[in-house]
Amino acid sequence: LESYKHSDICLGIREGAAFNGNGLLTATCRTDDADQVFAARAPADAGAILHPTPQPTAPPIVEPVDGWFPHKMSKWQTTAWCKWAGVQGDGFEYRWFGGTTPCGRSCCRRPTSTPPQTAQDKEAMQRRRGSFLVLGDWGYDEKQHYLSPACAHAIADKMLVWMRRLGDVKFIVNVGDSFYPNGVYSKSDPQWQTKWRDVYHPEVRSVPWYSVYGNHDYHVDPLGCSDDVFRGAQVNPDENNLDYFVMPNYTYFKEMKDLDLEMVALDLNRYMDAWDKKKSHKDLKFTDCQWTPCKSKKACFDRMKARSDASLDLFYERHAKSSAKNLLVFSHYPTDYFAGVEEGFLSALRDRSKHAILYVGGHRHSTDTWSTEPITPNQNWLVGGGGGWSCDSDDQGFIVGEVSEDFTLKTYSVLVPRDVCCPIKDKAAV
Repeated sequence: LESYKHSDICLGIREGAAFNGNGLLTATCRTDDADQVFAARAPADAGAILHPTPQPTAPPIVEPVDGWFPHKMSKWQTTAWCKWAGVQGDGFEYRWFGGTTPCGRSCCRRPTSTPPQTAQDKEAMQRRRGSFLVLGDWGYDEKQHYLSPACAHAIADKMLVWMRRLGDVKFIVNVGDSFYPNGVYSKSDPQWQTKWRDVYHPEVRSVPWYSVYGNHDYHVDPLGCSDDVFRGAQVNPDENNLDYFVMPNYTYFKEMKDLDLEMVALDLNRYMDAWDKKKSHKDLKFTDCQWTPCKSKKACFDRMKARSDASLDLFYERHAKSSAKNLLVFSHYPTDYFAGVEEGFLSALRDRSKHAILYVGGHRHSTDTWSTEPITPNQNWLVGGGGGWSCDSDDQGFIVGEVSEDFTLKTYSVLVPRDVCCPIKDKAAV
């Protein structure tokens, strides 16, 4: 058989050699005119030689290098995330080395003993009355979005790191668009679990999330078509029930005497089209009524106008009556939406004669102070870069508020890199 295989007669093995168990090797060879079967005797153990029985092999033992092990990334984790992540709140440090060591061409992780607070963090905490976080536009949906799923998760992980680092976070302000693309229909909606509880660590949800409705939140929420506030899927007046946001009404206020601060939450969804400066005040309406099941769209428009009017009335009332040094005012919309249509509101936000005012809003997907209408000498932030929908700037993340011993309010942002959030081409969508 060997001689034929290398001869001019047998031009090539067609099906290979097979051992029939009786000491006979057979092979089909193609000659220049036909297929022919050739046979040859072989040793009795030739079968074992030709067809060895596969032996199970143990998986290779991966020895850690300086404690680093390969990390199998989840469906939302990316190389960009691994390169940035560093020490996370899950007790691990992540790093991308590249090349072939110590984890091959994969993400590495190792246990870390890095304490959640440094000595400097603890010293700073002793000089504060407390702190809080602010977030918006974070309700990421796998099927409808314009950014990486790593974004919302990375921001959520960083919130955990900062909660532990600060050590005195009292609450979180959520400016809405919490469940893209259409909100939740009830408190049994599975999105409470998949988009909030499964994304944000229990420690991050261990303080109240004081919230307002964004435009997307109203689409399927019964409150969009009802005047009964307790039909709202996100409405929850019980501050001890942290399985949901805290939202006693669509507009409300809360005094926090230990921080010398009063919070004023506003539903200003009537102004969702106020980015269009060609529209007059009377032309503004909640155009997302078109996505609600309301039988009368006009009734929906009127309802949202009434809620915005009631919210502004509440703000003016608390601006006049509150004795707090600090007012924390928030809605779903940034200050530039009110330029030219609610100048009285902007004027009141700029008034520092009685209160130091911090205003925060979302809707546009960035976390910054540079894209909004200034309310100097008071503070103003856009906080719509929560990782839920798209990237309107490189600045994606959340903000921190710190209240010092003398009740002075300081704010700053905590951002994640753009390539973690926005590796795909952005689309202008709100």
